[in-house]
Amino acid sequence: MKSIDYKSVMAKKPTSFKPATLFPNQALAYIYSKIEHQKQLLQPVRKNLSIELAAHVLHCMITQKKLIIFTDSAVWASQLRFHHDTILASIAASTKESVDKLQVKIISTLPGFETRPETRPIVPSAEKIKLIRNAGLTASDEQLKLALIKLSSTLQSRADER
Repeated sequence: MKSIDYKSVMAKKPTSFKPATLFPNQALAYIYSKIEHQKQLLQPVRKNLSIELAAHVLHCMITQKKLIIFTDSAVWASQLRFHHDTILASIAASTKESVDKLQVKIISTLPGFETRPETRPIVPSAEKIKLIRNAGLTASDEQLKLALIKLSSTLQSRADER
């Protein structure tokens, strides 16, 4: 009967698995090249925008002579559309592809992905809301009077929500 050397069996290192990215895979390589191309497109777009606006340009890609930019809210999408000419000029200078149009799309955040903290509006104190209301009641201009009263009502309802 042959004896088993348990020390040598236990001393063997367990075999490790290779990550999927280390295997030759043309489809995966193609996807990585597309992602890298999109990252390169993102740089000139962000470079020619203000820092605040550039932070909201999440992704971009070119398809059918159209640059598609993805952002996180309708407010920033509107601002990006305003910079239409600047964005297209920056892409034209940095890529060989012909781009005629700009489309801005909004991406909602997915569960498990990084999200920005929700910002809440700053509501003035009760004293300041009362001052706005009193200014509205004593205003001589009718439009100003209505605007200040409406503002004070809105601020009061926001203050009550908290």
